[in-house]
Amino acid sequence: MSLAPTSRSKFNLKNASVLLVVTGLQSLDVLVQILVGFGAKNFSKCETVGDARESLKKTPFDLIIIDAVIGEEDGYDLMSWVRREAPEINRYVPVIMVSGHTARSKVVKARDCGAHFTVAKPLTPIVLLERILWIAQERRPFVNTDCFAGPDRRFKFTGPPVGSAGRRRDDLSANVGEAKEPNLSQAEIDSLMAPQKVAL
Repeated sequence: MSLAPTSRSKFNLKNASVLLVVTGLQSLDVLVQILVGFGAKNFSKCETVGDARESLKKTPFDLIIIDAVIGEEDGYDLMSWVRREAPEINRYVPVIMVSGHTARSKVVKARDCGAHFTVAKPLTPIVLLERILWIAQERRPFVNTDCFAGPDRRFKFTGPPVGSAGRRRDDLSANVGEAKEPNLSQAEIDSLMAPQKVAL
């Protein structure tokens, strides 16, 4: 990918090879039009998980965009396969998951399958561009363990990539240390995540 870290206007995907795994011609057309606006010219389009796997076995890609639901199939399973079983040349490629359903559980599932980002449908060019820029500038190392394969989720307190909006103020230092509290049960986590009434 060719880009200047501080300028969206100089961002260009003209030399990038992009795999789109999306069901439906209309969805594919919208995505292609957005990416053409970013300069992309080299696309491979797949409407099934099987076709996507075959493309990933034959062709190296610079960016993959996967729909969470691919017809009757599961985009999350394809995402896991990419990180665990795809040829090495494609195993570490940036992946953006797109989904019409972005409940917390689905976003967490995409994250845990190794996606860099989840982008909600309907897609907007600015949101997709910001996610691609973030991926291109950040260059997170990959983690490959028995329970996770994908971009490292740990953050050092070094601030956002140059030219990007800020991250959380409470990013962890590189030395996280021992856990200070016990893990919560799922019921406790759910109760913390539920909407709470507040006095305004």
